[in-house]
Amino acid sequence: MNAQEHRVIVVDSLKDKTIPELINLIKNSSTDKSLIYEVALNEYKTPNTNLARIYSEIGYYFYKEENSERSVSYLDKAIKIASTNGDNEILCEAYKKQGNSYLQDWKNQEALDAYQKVLEMSHEKADLKNEIVAKSNIVIVLRRMNQLDRALRECNELLSFIDETSFKNGRNHVNVLTIISEVYLDLEKFDSVIKYADKGIKMSKLLDYQIAIADLYIKKGIVFYQSKDFDQALDFLYKAEDILENLKISKRSNQSINVNYFLASYFYEIKSYDKAINYLLETINALKDGDLRKNRVIDAHVLLAKSYKEMGDGDASIHWFTRHQELQDQFQKNKDKTVNKLYDQNTQQLGDKIKTLESKQVKEQKYKKYILGSLVLVFLIMIAVLITYFRKQKSNKIVFNELVKKISDLETREKIESSVTKDVTKEVVIDDGKISEVLKGLHKIEQQEYFLSLDCNLRSIAKKVKTNATYLSKIINTYKGKSFNDYINDLRIDYALKRLKNDKKFRSFSISSIASEIGYKSDNSFTKHFKAKTGLNPSYYIKNIDKLPYEIKDI
Repeated sequence: MNAQEHRVIVVDSLKDKTIPELINLIKNSSTDKSLIYEVALNEYKTPNTNLARIYSEIGYYFYKEENSERSVSYLDKAIKIASTNGDNEILCEAYKKQGNSYLQDWKNQEALDAYQKVLEMSHEKADLKNEIVAKSNIVIVLRRMNQLDRALRECNELLSFIDETSFKNGRNHVNVLTIISEVYLDLEKFDSVIKYADKGIKMSKLLDYQIAIADLYIKKGIVFYQSKDFDQALDFLYKAEDILENLKISKRSNQSINVNYFLASYFYEIKSYDKAINYLLETINALKDGDLRKNRVIDAHVLLAKSYKEMGDGDASIHWFTRHQELQDQFQKNKDKTVNKLYDQNTQQLGDKIKTLESKQVKEQKYKKYILGSLVLVFLIMIAVLITYFRKQKSNKIVFNELVKKISDLETREKIESSVTKDVTKEVVIDDGKISEVLKGLHKIEQQEYFLSLDCNLRSIAKKVKTNATYLSKIINTYKGKSFNDYINDLRIDYALKRLKNDKKFRSFSISSIASEIGYKSDNSFTKHFKAKTGLNPSYYIKNIDKLPYEIKDI
């Protein structure tokens, strides 16, 4: 018996099965075995529209089961049938579900493509609900890829749009408020986070939208944690934790991950390292592979490594830090791919708009002249861009060489100075004994490299040199010739420059890890201060240090 005859017999044995029964057989069978049930389903005297809807629903089932591969496969079938029959309603719904499946699997560029199709179709049909959903999901992808300015712009436009629709004060409105508060949180604009979170909480309580209330409580808890107001932070985080437990929300959810991470961070702050470890392991042990690409999960691995280090468990600390590096590298690789896709899409959208505007009632001759002129313009722009690029590269090279020379001179001077015991105040005659003691204290702190600590701030240093913050600030302004923030940033950047020059392993770290290592809470902050002091981006400096003709020895 050949395969074709066998298939006919098997399908024939299924002819008495109802459509719901065949659907259940597909859901509960392997990918290979489900093919025969699909054949039986296709041979049903069912209108194609219904078959497209059936495949769309099966795809959604596998999405809920977190089987993204099978979900996308069935949604592809639904899209193909719906496209052939011109059924835009099912087509739009299938693309939306497919975008969600890709997003679940962290295939960001594919998710972006699907949501873009939903946006185009819903805009054409004036389908406001799907337009809001598509724009919201596009913002989620933008935020994932750290395109925060564009994400914020899209959110503000979306809020203005919702205000003019019947969706105002509804759940979709709340969802956008949670997203924009998340973007403001990433930007560290805490007043705006509180503003939109409070608005969303008020709206959610009227709607009894419990998961949104928990989500917004978490955001407020994070703001208060970052502001060192631990009492309020714990209040909101514990409230959110209670709601999540009542709703039986998985420990793998973003909300649960965030609650556990910031509770662990609090316990780390107060040196209750065992409690911090328990919260972090509760999260990590609940995760699946797809969850390991989440930013907060990656951060949790660092905090776990630090907690074990404080507990004196060096092996565990090294294990979790190594795991963090692996996850961080993979995240960066996926991020770069999606950023390129975002750029291509924006360029394509712009080109489509220009083409539509220019093509209407344009005669053939004018069109040819326009094309020729456009090519010339593009050519000239490309030449200008290339000239600017090479000039910039030349300028950066000069700045880099001067910077390396300054670092070498500084290191030489420090070696000479370190061979002789000096009083920190020797060069300045200071009658006031208190000032002298403070300056000596600052010198000691510099030698101990306390400025690399995330806890380093004006108050903590004032406490260490046994004075108050106001008096310390004035002394730094007078005797260091700069503000406290500039003083700390200069110390950190000087340290980074020297260590990157001499430490090959340190140069292999990600920008985010380097920033954390020298006391910055975000890579954006580190990059900003590094460029302000040197005129170069950290990545450029690291890349060119590796190209130096002489050997750089590890410290």
